Amino acid sequence: MKTKEEWNALAFAYSRTPFRYVARYANGRWEEGKLTERAEVVLGESAGVLQYAQTCFEGLKAYTAKDGRIVCFRPDMNAKRMADSARALEMPPYPEDKFLEAVKAVVAANREFVPPYGTDASLYLRPTMYATGAVLGVKPADEYEFRIFASPVGAYFKGGIRPLKLRVSDFDRAAPHGTGHVKAGLNYAMSMHAGAEAHAEGFDENLYLDAATRTFVEETGGANFLFVSKDNALVTPRSSTILPSVTRRSLEYVAEHLLGMKAEERPVPFAEIGSFSECGLCGTAAVISPVGEIDDHGRKISFSADAPVLMKLRETLTGIQRGEIDAPEGWLFPVV
Repeated sequence: MKTKEEWNALAFAYSRTPFRYVARYANGRWEEGKLTERAEVVLGESAGVLQYAQTCFEGLKAYTAKDGRIVCFRPDMNAKRMADSARALEMPPYPEDKFLEAVKAVVAANREFVPPYGTDASLYLRPTMYATGAVLGVKPADEYEFRIFASPVGAYFKGGIRPLKLRVSDFDRAAPHGTGHVKAGLNYAMSMHAGAEAHAEGFDENLYLDAATRTFVEETGGANFLFVSKDNALVTPRSSTILPSVTRRSLEYVAEHLLGMKAEERPVPFAEIGSFSECGLCGTAAVISPVGEIDDHGRKISFSADAPVLMKLRETLTGIQRGEIDAPEGWLFPVV
């Protein structure tokens, strides 16, 4: 049994747990899925995922709530988003009700790896789907595998929350009418070179502008942006090439319905960001991380390092996730 300190010392990294859920698609239908202890994936050399990157994934967490229940946060939204991603990649969507059953099965089977209430750790779930059928010409495969594995993880940023330093990237993250709005593995592969370059230059992440005009804020390699205006409104960029983050959409609701803020989702011109008092990134892993500075080719744009409004949003959302604050109906999915 780990101590609280040992749970909090966990890195945000993969650790193998005993059980995962696997279902296969062949002959035009999904077969019945099941739990398995086998973590290895066997693929033919011509599998569609290896040839043409036909794969998508999701990320969500299981927590021990204050009342002792083990819960997940809004997995129905992950189920829908994964189905949308699959359709965009010409993959057969995994049924959303079966997705939720699989989440419940994996968490229950690995319940001893769900960190206790009061720690910064959680059980991270990675649903993923990939083409296993052989292809040579450019076309969708005819066989697929859906899998959910679990890994206990600590806080995304060790040493506490700190303001991040970003740069405006000269690379494009996603093309207009492309796949930026789906959680496709290929989108993240495209951000790796730009991300490595940013890290080598001392930055935490990239800010990507829209590829069409390079005048509007999009997102980073793996998180949505949040801005707080000087009149205390939460402003989030809207674009057809931005991934619809579950965390971002939840924070918009929290801001408007629980904290009495105005929540605006709209295109955000890059020229406007200097007028905002706070800037942050949001996503499943870190919830909210404040941004202290954005470097625009040597021109520095600074924001509140303390980010009091964003930290209040973060505190409220994590309180909901851990059962400390009453959740809107349907937000907490009980597992055990």
